[in-house]
Amino acid sequence: MAGYRELYERSLRDPEGFWGEEAEAITWHRRWDRVLDDSEAPFYRWFTGGQLNTAYNCLDRHADGGRGEQPALIHDSPVTGTQTTYTYAQLRDAVARFAGVLRGLGVGHGDRVIVYMPMIPEAAIAMLACARIGAVHSVVFGGFAGAQLAKRIDDAEPKALVTASCGIEPGGVVDYKHLYEHALSEAAHAPTTVVVKQRERQPCELVNGRDHDWDSAMAHAAPADPVPVAATDPLYILYTSGTTGWPKGVVRDNGGHAVALHWTMKGLYGIDPGEVFWTASDVGWVVGHSYIVYGPLLRGATTVMFEGKPVGTPDAGAFWRVIEEHGVAALFTAPTAFRAIRQRDPEGREIAKHDLRGFRTLFLAGERCDPDTFVWAQNRLNVPVVDHWWQTETGWAIAGNPMGIEPMPVKPGSACKPMPGWDVRVLDEGGAELGANEVGAIACKLPLPPGTLPSIWGSRDRFYNEYLSTFPGFYRTGDAGMLDSDGDVWVMGRLDDVINVAGHRLSTGAIEEALANHPDVAECAVMGVHDDLKGQVPVGLVVLTASCDRDSDAVAKECVQQVREEVGPVAAFKHVAVVPRLPKTRSGKILRGTMRKLADGEEPTVPPTIDDPAILDEVRHALADLRKHWDV
Repeated sequence: MAGYRELYERSLRDPEGFWGEEAEAITWHRRWDRVLDDSEAPFYRWFTGGQLNTAYNCLDRHADGGRGEQPALIHDSPVTGTQTTYTYAQLRDAVARFAGVLRGLGVGHGDRVIVYMPMIPEAAIAMLACARIGAVHSVVFGGFAGAQLAKRIDDAEPKALVTASCGIEPGGVVDYKHLYEHALSEAAHAPTTVVVKQRERQPCELVNGRDHDWDSAMAHAAPADPVPVAATDPLYILYTSGTTGWPKGVVRDNGGHAVALHWTMKGLYGIDPGEVFWTASDVGWVVGHSYIVYGPLLRGATTVMFEGKPVGTPDAGAFWRVIEEHGVAALFTAPTAFRAIRQRDPEGREIAKHDLRGFRTLFLAGERCDPDTFVWAQNRLNVPVVDHWWQTETGWAIAGNPMGIEPMPVKPGSACKPMPGWDVRVLDEGGAELGANEVGAIACKLPLPPGTLPSIWGSRDRFYNEYLSTFPGFYRTGDAGMLDSDGDVWVMGRLDDVINVAGHRLSTGAIEEALANHPDVAECAVMGVHDDLKGQVPVGLVVLTASCDRDSDAVAKECVQQVREEVGPVAAFKHVAVVPRLPKTRSGKILRGTMRKLADGEEPTVPPTIDDPAILDEVRHALADLRKHWDV
C-alpha cells in the first residue's frame, strides 16, 4: 500500500483519478459521467451522472454477499437495561419494511422526513429507510425544544415526522410528545403524518387520522426495494446553528458521501469488515450520521449504538464495560467525555477492571482536546489517541492520523496531517498565505473532497456568503490555527477565540493548555473579555477534579502563575474563577461565546443546543464575583 505522503499528494494533483478509484469500492446502479464536475465552480459536484442507493450499499450488498449473519448494529442501553443485536440480514429487512411504511404514507423520492428520536435502533432504521426510497431525512436531536424543532420543520417542509413517545436519561424521562406537539402547533409547514415509536417507560396517546404506531405499521407494511438516485441527490439535511438565528441546513449528497466515508473507515480509522466500531455520540449530530450509521455499515463493520452517558450509567467505567463486552476495536467520542471520566476516576481504576486487549485506537473530535487530557487517555489506555478535526459541514475529517495507511508520530494538541483531498492553508485577514507556525484563519482550497456540503438547503447564496466569499477560491472553516514545519495542523479554536491583548494576538487554546496542566483542573475554558485599557483580557473558568479537596482560591492563584510561566506575562492572565461545571452543547462543545457575553455584562441568547441552561446562572454568578475584584 502507498504511504500517506504519496496518497495525499496524488489526491491533490489528480483528484479525479484518486476518488474515481475509491468509488470502485461502492456498488453503482449507473456509473458516473464525470468524477469531478467543475462546470459551475465554485459550486463543485462529485460523480455527476452516476446513480446508486446508499441504503443498498450499507445493507443489501453485505447481507447478500456473505455477511447476512454478522452483527450490523448492537444497541446497548444501560438506561433501560437492555441490549439488542441486528444482523445485516435483520437490519436490511427492518429497513426495507419501514421504507414500505413510509412509501405507504405517500413519502417518495425527494420528499423530506424529520426524524426526532432518542438513541434507539428505530432512529437508524428510519434514516436508512429514507435513503432506501430516495427520501431526504433530517434528524433533529431528540429532546430539542419545540420552538427549535418548529424552525427546522418550516425550513425542510417535511412530508412526515418520525418520533418516539419519550427519551430516557439518567435523571428521568424526556416527554417527546409534549415537545413535538408544541413544534407541530407552531410550525407553518407542519406535516400531517406522524409515526410514533411507543416506549414502555412512557407511551403516549396518538392523534386519530394523523399518528401511526410504529409497531403496528411495521406489522402490516410490505417491504420496499432500494430506489436508485442520482449521486448528486441529497441524502440528508442536518441543521447547525446559524449566525442569523435561523438554522443552516447542511446538505449531504449520496455519491460523494458514500465514497468518502467508505475510504475513511479503512484509511483513517483502520477498520476492516467484521470489526466492531463504536461512536459514542448521538444520531442527532454529524458524528452520529457519519460514524454510528453510515460509515461502519458502508464498510461492512459492526456499529455500536449506545443509549447512555460516559459517567452515571452507572459509573465512570461505562465505556470500558461496552468495549469489553462487544469487542470494540476503536472508539470515537468527544474530549469532554474523557474529561468527565477523568474527573470522576483520575487514577483510571475503572479501566483496570476490564479486559481491553482487543481495543486498538481512541479517536477524539468535536472540539480540540487539551494535551493534558490527551496524555491522560493515552497513558491510561496504552493505545494510540487520535485527536482529529472536522465539522458538521465537512462530514468527515479535514485532518487526522491515518491509522489504516501510515500512523504518524503523535503531537499532543495537534490534529496531525491533512487527509486526502484537503488542501489546508493558513491565511491572514487579507487572504495572504502565512508561513509555518503562524496563527491565522484556516481555509481549505477548493474543490473540497467528496462527502462535503455542496450547499445549504434552499439557499446557494447563503452557502456562498457564509463559506466561500471571504477568501475567493477557498472554503472558510471559521477556525484559527497554524501549520507547523512538518505540515501538521494545529486548530486553536474558533476565529473569535483569538484575542487581542494590548496589541498581542493570543490563542485562548494556548492558555487553556496551560490551565489544563494543573493537576487539580479537570476542565477549563478561556475567553477574551472587553477591557478599556488592553482591549481584551483573558478570563478563565476551571472545574476541579473530583478528588481535589483544596481551597479553590489557592488553586485559582496557582492557575494564574502556571499561565504566567507557560504562556508568559504577555497574556496578562490574572482572572480565574472555579465553577462546578461548564456550559456545553449536548454534543459536548463548550459555549465560550455565550460565556464571553456573560463576562462582558451582556445577556446572551441561550443556544437551543445547550445541555443544561441552569449552568449559565452558576457561571454568571462566578463571573460577577470575579469582576468585583477586577484589577486592570
